Amino acid sequence: MDRRGFLKTAGVLSAGAACAYGLPLLTACASATAEPEGPPGQRKWGMVIDLGRCRPDCTACMDACRRENNVAFFGDTRWDVHLIRKVRVRRKYPHPSAEKPMLLLCNQCDRPPCVQACPVKATFQREDGIVIVDQHRCIGCRYCMIACPYDARQFNFKENTEWPNKDRPRSSHGVPQSCTFCVHRLDRGQQPACVEACKKAGANALAVGNLNDPASEVSRLIADHPAQGLREDLGTRPKVFYIGL
Repeated sequence: MDRRGFLKTAGVLSAGAACAYGLPLLTACASATAEPEGPPGQRKWGMVIDLGRCRPDCTACMDACRRENNVAFFGDTRWDVHLIRKVRVRRKYPHPSAEKPMLLLCNQCDRPPCVQACPVKATFQREDGIVIVDQHRCIGCRYCMIACPYDARQFNFKENTEWPNKDRPRSSHGVPQSCTFCVHRLDRGQQPACVEACKKAGANALAVGNLNDPASEVSRLIADHPAQGLREDLGTRPKVFYIGL
C-alpha cells in the first residue's frame, strides 16, 4: 500500500472509531434528567440571537471574531476557519418550510459531548459553562468534532499567516478550534467581539450574559420572547438561544 492509500485507510478507520466512541454520548445526554443550572449565584454564560434583527448581508460579527481571535482565513474554503458563520437551514418537522439564514457557533452546552469524547482531556468546561480547547494539550484526533451535533468546531489545517490581535496567541494548526464567547474578554468584564460589533453595526441581534441572573439582558430576552436552542431533544442543553427560529 502506498502512502496515499495508507493515509486514506487510516482516516476512514479513525473516523469510524471516533463515531463509535463519540456518538453514543448523545444518547446518554438525551436520557439524562433535568438539572438546575448550578449553585445559587453561580454565573452561567449564555447567548441570545435574534434572527429577525440579523441582516443577511451583514458580516460585522464574523469579521470582528476573526480579528479578535486571530482566526485563520485565506479566502480558500479548504483552509478557512469560521468560529461563527452564517448558514441556511430548512425545518423538516412538523412540515417542510423555506430555508432560513442563521448564525451558527459553539452552543456552550451544559452537557457537551465534545468534552466527553476527548481522550486526552484537552477539551474541558469551566464552572461558568464555557467550553475550552487547550491547543497545547490537543493531539488533533478530531473526536470532539465528530461528537458535536452542531458542527461547531473547525480544524486548523494550515498555519495562519495573519496576526491582527497581538494580545492573543496566533491560532495553532493541526488542532480544532471553536467559539468561546471571547472568554478572555468576559473575564475582563467586556462583551464578546461579535456582540460589540453587532451593536456598532446597529443590528443589536446578539446578546451575551449570565443566564442565572434574572435581570441580565439574555434572561429578559428569553423571558419576553419564544427563544429556543438547537436540537434541544438531544439533551445537550445548549446555551445559545434563538429568537425567530
